[in-house]
Amino acid sequence: MSGQLTKATGLTRVNELYQNRTERAKELKKEGRRIIGYLCGFSPPEMMTALDMVPLRIMGNVNEPITQADAYLETIMCPFVRSCFDLAMKGNYDFLDGLLVPHSCDTVARIKGIWSYYKPTAFSYFMNVPHMVHSGSREFFKNELQSLRSALEEFAGSKLTDARLAQAVKLHNENRALLRQLYYLRKGNPPLLSGAETTRTLVVNMSLPVQEGNELLRQVIKDASSRQTNRPGKKSARIMIYGSEIDNDAFIKLVEDSGANVVIDDLCIGTKYFWHDVKPTADPLDGIADRYLDKLTCPRTYRDSPGEHKADLEQRFGHLKNFASDWKIDAAILYVMRYCDTFELDAPDVREYLEGLGYSVLHLEDDYSMATMGQLTTRIQSFLEMIQ
Repeated sequence: MSGQLTKATGLTRVNELYQNRTERAKELKKEGRRIIGYLCGFSPPEMMTALDMVPLRIMGNVNEPITQADAYLETIMCPFVRSCFDLAMKGNYDFLDGLLVPHSCDTVARIKGIWSYYKPTAFSYFMNVPHMVHSGSREFFKNELQSLRSALEEFAGSKLTDARLAQAVKLHNENRALLRQLYYLRKGNPPLLSGAETTRTLVVNMSLPVQEGNELLRQVIKDASSRQTNRPGKKSARIMIYGSEIDNDAFIKLVEDSGANVVIDDLCIGTKYFWHDVKPTADPLDGIADRYLDKLTCPRTYRDSPGEHKADLEQRFGHLKNFASDWKIDAAILYVMRYCDTFELDAPDVREYLEGLGYSVLHLEDDYSMATMGQLTTRIQSFLEMIQ
Protein backbone atom coordinates (compact mmCIF):
# COMPACT_ATOMS: atom_id res chain seq x y z
CA MET A 1 0.00 0.00 0.00
CA SER A 2 1.33 3.42 -0.85
CA GLY A 3 2.28 5.98 1.76
CA GLN A 4 -0.39 8.27 0.40
CA LEU A 5 -3.10 5.78 1.31
CA THR A 6 -1.90 5.26 4.86
CA LYS A 7 -2.13 9.01 5.62
CA ALA A 8 -5.85 9.25 4.87
CA THR A 9 -8.40 9.09 7.69
CA GLY A 10 -12.15 8.81 8.15
CA LEU A 11 -14.38 8.77 5.09
CA THR A 12 -11.44 9.57 2.81
CA ARG A 13 -9.69 6.45 4.05
CA VAL A 14 -12.88 4.43 3.59
CA ASN A 15 -13.23 5.56 -0.02
CA GLU A 16 -9.59 4.67 -0.77
CA LEU A 17 -9.78 1.21 0.79
CA TYR A 18 -13.17 0.54 -0.80
CA GLN A 19 -11.57 0.72 -4.24
CA ASN A 20 -9.48 -2.33 -3.34
CA ARG A 21 -10.95 -4.03 -0.32
CA THR A 22 -8.19 -6.64 -0.06
CA GLU A 23 -5.27 -4.19 -0.19
CA ARG A 24 -4.78 -3.89 3.57
CA ALA A 25 -5.02 -7.65 4.08
CA LYS A 26 -2.32 -8.24 1.48
CA GLU A 27 -0.08 -5.73 3.24
CA LEU A 28 -0.62 -7.50 6.58
CA LYS A 29 0.13 -10.82 4.88
CA LYS A 30 3.53 -9.47 3.86
CA GLU A 31 4.10 -8.50 7.50
CA GLY A 32 3.56 -12.09 8.57
CA ARG A 33 -0.11 -12.04 9.63
CA ARG A 34 -2.34 -14.95 8.67
CA ILE A 35 -5.48 -14.04 6.74
CA ILE A 36 -8.59 -16.20 7.09
CA GLY A 37 -11.32 -15.63 4.53
CA TYR A 38 -14.84 -16.44 5.68
CA LEU A 39 -18.28 -16.54 4.14
CA CYS A 40 -21.51 -15.46 5.80
CA GLY A 41 -22.35 -13.80 9.11
CA PHE A 42 -22.50 -17.14 10.96
CA SER A 43 -18.70 -17.32 10.96
CA PRO A 44 -17.36 -16.00 14.32
CA PRO A 45 -14.44 -13.60 13.63
CA GLU A 46 -13.78 -13.39 17.38
CA MET A 47 -12.14 -16.81 17.31
CA MET A 48 -9.72 -15.80 14.56
CA THR A 49 -8.91 -12.45 16.15
CA ALA A 50 -8.11 -14.19 19.43
CA LEU A 51 -5.28 -16.07 17.70
CA ASP A 52 -3.92 -12.92 16.02
CA MET A 53 -5.31 -13.94 12.64
CA VAL A 54 -7.07 -11.44 10.40
CA PRO A 55 -10.68 -12.42 9.57
CA LEU A 56 -11.66 -11.16 6.11
CA ARG A 57 -15.21 -11.35 4.82
CA ILE A 58 -15.17 -12.91 1.34
CA MET A 59 -17.18 -10.82 -1.11
CA GLY A 60 -17.89 -10.82 -4.81
CA ASN A 61 -17.69 -8.01 -7.34
CA VAL A 62 -20.76 -6.81 -9.25
CA ASN A 63 -18.45 -5.00 -11.70
CA GLU A 64 -16.58 -8.16 -12.66
CA PRO A 65 -18.31 -10.45 -15.19
CA ILE A 66 -18.44 -14.10 -14.13
CA THR A 67 -16.26 -15.82 -16.73
CA GLN A 68 -14.57 -18.78 -15.03
CA ALA A 69 -16.87 -20.00 -12.25
CA ASP A 70 -19.53 -21.24 -14.65
CA ALA A 71 -17.19 -24.00 -15.83
CA TYR A 72 -17.53 -25.50 -12.34
CA LEU A 73 -20.89 -24.27 -11.00
CA GLU A 74 -24.47 -24.32 -12.20
CA THR A 75 -25.66 -20.99 -13.54
CA ILE A 76 -29.00 -21.37 -11.74
CA MET A 77 -27.50 -20.82 -8.30
CA CYS A 78 -26.72 -17.84 -6.10
CA PRO A 79 -24.93 -15.27 -8.29
CA PHE A 80 -23.16 -13.83 -5.24
CA VAL A 81 -21.48 -17.17 -4.42
CA ARG A 82 -20.69 -17.66 -8.12
CA SER A 83 -19.02 -14.24 -8.16
CA CYS A 84 -16.98 -15.03 -5.05
CA PHE A 85 -15.77 -18.31 -6.53
CA ASP A 86 -15.11 -16.64 -9.89
CA LEU A 87 -12.79 -14.17 -8.17
CA ALA A 88 -11.07 -17.07 -6.43
CA MET A 89 -10.51 -18.88 -9.72
CA LYS A 90 -9.01 -15.67 -11.15
CA GLY A 91 -6.49 -15.56 -8.30
CA ASN A 92 -8.01 -12.66 -6.35
CA TYR A 93 -8.05 -14.66 -3.12
CA ASP A 94 -4.74 -16.48 -3.53
CA PHE A 95 -3.34 -14.52 -0.58
CA LEU A 96 -5.67 -16.26 1.89
CA ASP A 97 -4.07 -18.59 4.44
CA GLY A 98 -7.38 -20.14 5.36
CA LEU A 99 -11.02 -20.58 4.45
CA LEU A 100 -13.92 -20.81 6.91
CA VAL A 101 -17.35 -21.71 5.54
CA PRO A 102 -20.44 -22.17 7.73
CA HIS A 103 -23.58 -24.06 6.73
CA SER A 104 -25.69 -20.97 6.23
CA CYS A 105 -27.47 -22.09 3.07
CA ASP A 106 -26.97 -25.10 0.82
CA THR A 107 -25.13 -23.09 -1.84
CA VAL A 108 -22.61 -21.73 0.65
CA ALA A 109 -22.19 -25.18 2.16
CA ARG A 110 -21.52 -26.81 -1.24
CA ILE A 111 -19.01 -24.20 -2.36
CA LYS A 112 -16.63 -25.16 0.42
CA GLY A 113 -15.62 -28.47 -1.09
CA ILE A 114 -15.35 -27.06 -4.62
CA TRP A 115 -13.29 -24.08 -3.44
CA SER A 116 -10.96 -26.24 -1.32
CA TYR A 117 -10.37 -28.64 -4.23
CA TYR A 118 -9.55 -26.05 -6.88
CA LYS A 119 -8.06 -23.34 -4.65
CA PRO A 120 -6.69 -25.14 -1.57
CA THR A 121 -5.53 -23.14 1.44
CA ALA A 122 -3.36 -24.15 4.37
CA PHE A 123 -6.40 -24.06 6.65
CA SER A 124 -9.85 -25.11 5.45
CA TYR A 125 -12.84 -25.66 7.70
CA PHE A 126 -16.56 -26.29 7.34
CA MET A 127 -18.66 -25.30 10.37
CA ASN A 128 -22.05 -26.91 10.76
CA VAL A 129 -24.73 -24.50 11.97
CA PRO A 130 -28.13 -25.93 13.02
CA HIS A 131 -31.12 -24.82 11.01
CA MET A 132 -33.46 -25.21 14.00
CA VAL A 133 -33.14 -23.43 17.34
CA HIS A 134 -33.82 -25.41 20.50
CA SER A 135 -31.86 -26.65 23.50
CA GLY A 136 -30.35 -29.58 21.61
CA SER A 137 -29.24 -27.44 18.68
CA ARG A 138 -27.51 -25.01 21.02
CA GLU A 139 -25.51 -27.84 22.63
CA PHE A 140 -24.65 -29.17 19.16
CA PHE A 141 -23.52 -25.73 17.99
CA LYS A 142 -21.31 -25.19 21.03
CA ASN A 143 -19.62 -28.50 20.26
CA GLU A 144 -19.09 -27.30 16.68
CA LEU A 145 -17.48 -24.13 18.01
CA GLN A 146 -15.22 -26.21 20.23
CA SER A 147 -14.15 -28.25 17.21
CA LEU A 148 -13.43 -25.03 15.30
CA ARG A 149 -11.42 -23.81 18.28
CA SER A 150 -9.27 -26.96 18.23
CA ALA A 151 -8.72 -26.70 14.48
CA LEU A 152 -7.68 -23.05 14.71
CA GLU A 153 -5.32 -23.83 17.60
CA GLU A 154 -3.65 -26.58 15.58
CA PHE A 155 -3.24 -24.29 12.60
CA ALA A 156 -1.96 -21.37 14.66
CA GLY A 157 0.29 -23.50 16.85
CA SER A 158 -1.05 -21.56 19.82
CA LYS A 159 -3.62 -22.07 22.56
CA LEU A 160 -6.90 -20.19 22.28
CA THR A 161 -7.42 -19.50 25.96
CA ASP A 162 -10.65 -18.20 27.47
CA ALA A 163 -8.86 -14.96 28.36
CA ARG A 164 -7.76 -14.36 24.76
CA LEU A 165 -11.21 -15.20 23.47
CA ALA A 166 -12.89 -12.92 26.00
CA GLN A 167 -10.63 -10.04 24.94
CA ALA A 168 -11.47 -10.67 21.28
CA VAL A 169 -15.18 -10.70 22.12
CA LYS A 170 -14.73 -7.34 23.82
CA LEU A 171 -13.02 -5.86 20.75
CA HIS A 172 -15.69 -7.12 18.37
CA ASN A 173 -18.48 -5.92 20.64
CA GLU A 174 -16.83 -2.52 20.55
CA ASN A 175 -16.83 -2.73 16.76
CA ARG A 176 -20.55 -3.54 16.76
CA ALA A 177 -21.29 -0.67 19.14
CA LEU A 178 -19.46 1.76 16.85
CA LEU A 179 -21.40 0.48 13.83
CA ARG A 180 -24.68 1.01 15.69
CA GLN A 181 -23.51 4.53 16.54
CA LEU A 182 -22.81 5.04 12.84
CA TYR A 183 -26.37 3.99 12.03
CA TYR A 184 -27.81 6.34 14.67
CA LEU A 185 -26.34 9.23 12.63
CA ARG A 186 -28.88 8.35 9.94
CA LYS A 187 -31.90 8.96 12.17
CA GLY A 188 -31.96 12.69 11.46
CA ASN A 189 -33.71 14.32 8.52
CA PRO A 190 -31.64 14.64 6.45
CA PRO A 191 -29.33 11.87 7.72
CA LEU A 192 -25.73 12.85 8.46
CA LEU A 193 -24.45 9.83 6.56
CA SER A 194 -25.76 8.47 3.28
CA GLY A 195 -26.64 4.85 2.75
CA ALA A 196 -23.92 4.54 0.10
CA GLU A 197 -21.29 5.92 2.51
CA THR A 198 -22.49 3.49 5.15
CA THR A 199 -22.23 0.53 2.77
CA ARG A 200 -18.68 1.44 1.81
CA THR A 201 -17.75 1.77 5.48
CA LEU A 202 -19.23 -1.64 6.31
CA VAL A 203 -17.41 -3.33 3.43
CA VAL A 204 -14.08 -1.80 4.43
CA ASN A 205 -14.61 -2.60 8.11
CA MET A 206 -15.02 -6.30 7.25
CA SER A 207 -11.62 -6.32 5.54
CA LEU A 208 -9.60 -4.92 8.45
CA PRO A 209 -8.28 -6.27 11.75
CA VAL A 210 -10.83 -5.33 14.39
CA GLN A 211 -8.56 -2.83 16.15
CA GLU A 212 -7.98 -0.92 12.90
CA GLY A 213 -11.66 -1.14 12.08
CA ASN A 214 -12.59 0.37 15.44
CA GLU A 215 -10.23 3.29 14.97
CA LEU A 216 -11.47 3.91 11.44
CA LEU A 217 -15.10 3.85 12.61
CA ARG A 218 -14.33 6.46 15.27
CA GLN A 219 -12.88 8.70 12.57
CA VAL A 220 -15.87 8.19 10.27
CA ILE A 221 -18.29 8.97 13.11
CA LYS A 222 -16.31 12.13 13.87
CA ASP A 223 -16.40 13.16 10.20
CA ALA A 224 -20.13 12.58 9.83
CA SER A 225 -21.03 14.16 13.17
CA SER A 226 -19.36 17.40 12.15
CA ARG A 227 -21.65 17.88 9.16
CA GLN A 228 -24.33 20.56 9.21
CA THR A 229 -27.82 19.34 10.10
CA ASN A 230 -29.75 22.34 8.79
CA ARG A 231 -29.24 21.74 5.08
CA PRO A 232 -32.18 23.17 3.11
CA GLY A 233 -34.15 21.29 0.51
CA LYS A 234 -37.12 19.03 0.03
CA LYS A 235 -37.37 16.15 2.47
CA SER A 236 -36.72 12.88 0.69
CA ALA A 237 -38.50 9.59 1.26
CA ARG A 238 -36.85 7.51 3.98
CA ILE A 239 -36.28 3.94 2.81
CA MET A 240 -35.47 0.66 4.55
CA ILE A 241 -33.72 -2.03 2.48
CA TYR A 242 -34.38 -5.70 3.25
CA GLY A 243 -32.40 -8.54 1.67
CA SER A 244 -29.26 -10.64 1.78
CA GLU A 245 -25.88 -9.68 0.31
CA ILE A 246 -25.32 -6.10 -0.82
CA ASP A 247 -21.55 -5.61 -0.71
CA ASN A 248 -21.40 -2.80 -3.26
CA ASP A 249 -22.74 0.74 -2.98
CA ALA A 250 -24.20 0.73 -6.52
CA PHE A 251 -27.76 -0.32 -5.64
CA ILE A 252 -27.95 1.89 -2.54
CA LYS A 253 -26.58 4.82 -4.55
CA LEU A 254 -29.15 4.14 -7.26
CA VAL A 255 -31.98 4.47 -4.73
CA GLU A 256 -30.49 7.65 -3.28
CA ASP A 257 -29.79 9.18 -6.69
CA SER A 258 -33.46 8.55 -7.50
CA GLY A 259 -34.42 10.95 -4.73
CA ALA A 260 -34.63 8.93 -1.50
CA ASN A 261 -32.56 8.46 1.65
CA VAL A 262 -31.66 4.89 2.59
CA VAL A 263 -31.65 5.21 6.38
CA ILE A 264 -31.79 1.63 7.72
CA ASP A 265 -31.44 -1.93 6.46
CA ASP A 266 -31.88 -5.58 7.32
CA LEU A 267 -29.03 -7.01 5.26
CA CYS A 268 -26.32 -9.65 5.72
CA ILE A 269 -23.70 -6.97 5.19
CA GLY A 270 -25.63 -4.55 7.37
CA THR A 271 -27.54 -4.79 10.63
CA LYS A 272 -27.59 -8.60 10.61
CA TYR A 273 -23.80 -8.48 10.92
CA PHE A 274 -23.48 -6.24 13.98
CA TRP A 275 -26.78 -5.47 15.68
CA HIS A 276 -26.40 -7.95 18.56
CA ASP A 277 -23.35 -8.28 20.80
CA VAL A 278 -21.81 -11.44 22.17
CA LYS A 279 -22.83 -11.51 25.82
CA PRO A 280 -19.80 -11.89 28.14
CA THR A 281 -19.99 -15.32 29.79
CA ALA A 282 -17.71 -17.38 32.04
CA ASP A 283 -17.12 -19.71 29.09
CA PRO A 284 -16.83 -17.37 26.08
CA LEU A 285 -18.13 -20.12 23.78
CA ASP A 286 -21.50 -19.93 25.55
CA GLY A 287 -21.88 -16.26 24.65
CA ILE A 288 -20.71 -16.88 21.08
CA ALA A 289 -23.11 -19.82 20.65
CA ASP A 290 -26.02 -17.76 21.99
CA ARG A 291 -25.30 -14.81 19.74
CA TYR A 292 -24.75 -16.61 16.45
CA LEU A 293 -27.50 -19.19 16.86
CA ASP A 294 -30.18 -17.25 18.75
CA LYS A 295 -29.77 -13.61 17.71
CA LEU A 296 -29.16 -13.70 13.96
CA THR A 297 -32.41 -13.22 12.07
CA CYS A 298 -31.88 -15.23 8.89
CA PRO A 299 -34.55 -17.05 6.88
CA ARG A 300 -32.37 -20.17 6.82
CA THR A 301 -33.04 -20.61 10.56
CA TYR A 302 -36.34 -22.07 11.80
CA ARG A 303 -37.81 -21.28 15.18
CA ASP A 304 -40.93 -22.92 16.55
CA SER A 305 -44.02 -21.04 15.42
CA PRO A 306 -46.26 -19.59 18.13
CA GLY A 307 -49.20 -20.95 16.16
CA GLU A 308 -51.25 -18.14 14.65
CA HIS A 309 -49.98 -16.60 11.43
CA LYS A 310 -49.97 -13.05 12.79
CA ALA A 311 -47.97 -14.08 15.85
CA ASP A 312 -45.56 -16.01 13.63
CA LEU A 313 -44.94 -12.91 11.50
CA GLU A 314 -44.32 -10.85 14.62
CA GLN A 315 -41.79 -13.37 15.93
CA ARG A 316 -39.90 -13.48 12.63
CA PHE A 317 -40.04 -9.82 11.62
CA GLY A 318 -40.74 -7.82 14.76
CA HIS A 319 -37.27 -6.29 14.57
CA LEU A 320 -38.25 -4.70 11.25
CA LYS A 321 -41.08 -2.87 12.99
CA ASN A 322 -38.59 -1.46 15.49
CA PHE A 323 -36.24 -0.35 12.71
CA ALA A 324 -39.10 1.21 10.75
CA SER A 325 -40.34 3.14 13.77
CA ASP A 326 -36.98 4.26 15.15
CA TRP A 327 -35.65 5.42 11.77
CA LYS A 328 -39.05 6.84 10.72
CA ILE A 329 -39.16 5.16 7.34
CA ASP A 330 -41.74 5.95 4.67
CA ALA A 331 -41.40 2.74 2.67
CA ALA A 332 -39.34 -0.41 2.21
CA ILE A 333 -37.58 -2.10 -0.70
CA LEU A 334 -37.17 -5.87 -0.65
CA TYR A 335 -34.03 -6.57 -2.70
CA VAL A 336 -33.80 -10.33 -3.20
CA MET A 337 -31.08 -11.99 -5.20
CA ARG A 338 -32.15 -14.36 -7.96
CA TYR A 339 -32.01 -18.04 -7.00
CA CYS A 340 -31.79 -17.19 -3.28
CA ASP A 341 -34.55 -19.55 -2.19
CA THR A 342 -34.37 -18.75 1.53
CA PHE A 343 -34.93 -15.01 1.14
CA GLU A 344 -37.30 -15.45 -1.81
CA LEU A 345 -39.56 -17.73 0.23
CA ASP A 346 -39.60 -15.23 3.10
CA ALA A 347 -40.29 -12.20 0.88
CA PRO A 348 -44.12 -12.59 0.64
CA ASP A 349 -44.38 -12.76 4.43
CA VAL A 350 -42.05 -9.78 4.88
CA ARG A 351 -44.15 -7.81 2.45
CA GLU A 352 -47.39 -8.80 4.17
CA TYR A 353 -45.95 -7.84 7.56
CA LEU A 354 -44.67 -4.41 6.49
CA GLU A 355 -47.79 -3.57 4.49
CA GLY A 356 -49.81 -4.57 7.55
CA LEU A 357 -47.90 -1.86 9.44
CA GLY A 358 -48.93 0.67 6.79
CA TYR A 359 -45.72 0.87 4.73
CA SER A 360 -45.50 0.74 0.95
CA VAL A 361 -43.23 -2.06 -0.26
CA LEU A 362 -41.37 -2.61 -3.53
CA HIS A 363 -40.19 -6.18 -4.15
CA LEU A 364 -37.23 -6.48 -6.54
CA GLU A 365 -35.54 -9.66 -7.73
CA ASP A 366 -32.15 -9.04 -9.26
CA ASP A 367 -28.93 -10.62 -10.46
CA TYR A 368 -25.64 -9.81 -8.77
CA SER A 369 -24.59 -7.55 -11.63
CA MET A 370 -24.38 -3.96 -12.78
CA ALA A 371 -26.08 -4.91 -16.05
CA THR A 372 -29.59 -4.63 -14.57
CA MET A 373 -29.21 -1.21 -12.95
CA GLY A 374 -31.00 0.58 -15.79
CA GLN A 375 -34.11 -1.57 -15.41
CA LEU A 376 -34.08 -1.14 -11.64
CA THR A 377 -33.83 2.64 -11.97
CA THR A 378 -37.16 2.83 -13.77
CA ARG A 379 -38.96 0.72 -11.18
CA ILE A 380 -37.45 2.54 -8.22
CA GLN A 381 -38.22 5.98 -9.61
CA SER A 382 -41.83 4.96 -10.28
CA PHE A 383 -42.13 3.62 -6.74
CA LEU A 384 -40.74 6.78 -5.19
CA GLU A 385 -43.10 8.93 -7.27
CA MET A 386 -46.00 6.87 -5.97
CA ILE A 387 -45.15 7.27 -2.27
CA GLN A 388 -44.10 10.96 -2.28
